[in-house]
Amino acid sequence: TRFGEAGEWAAKIEQVTGNNAITSLPEAEPLGPSKRLDLLLIAPCTGNTLSRLANAATDSPVLMAAKATLRNDRPVVIAVSTNDGLGLNLHNIATLLNTKNIFFVPFGQDAPHVKMNSLVALMSRIPETCEAALEKRQLQPMVIERWQEDRL
Repeated sequence: TRFGEAGEWAAKIEQVTGNNAITSLPEAEPLGPSKRLDLLLIAPCTGNTLSRLANAATDSPVLMAAKATLRNDRPVVIAVSTNDGLGLNLHNIATLLNTKNIFFVPFGQDAPHVKMNSLVALMSRIPETCEAALEKRQLQPMVIERWQEDRL
């Protein structure tokens, strides 16, 4: 994808964290009982992942990790990136906004005149969103005008 290959990202994350990537459901399941995570970041969070999370599907390592994190009363931070955020996925975003311990990285339309339904998080705001989420606080403003990213 335009974000890079999954293997490249996994290798970078493993290098930075010193931990192995969790790539299967059996590897993700122990996250619940072990309470290893203080916070889970899903970035980028696609429309497909939004839909599955909002509807309680746990059919991937990311979703299993999210379920375990929420079960442990810990924050899940979502950095949305979907071409359908203002379409059918708006319902899923609304559901997740009303879910305890789910926090959003501030997001907005990335190209409103070309992709009217597209929403993208300001990835540069991930660190401060995570800090706020650890305090059980949603960073504000949450919905922004994408073209103003450089001024925020």
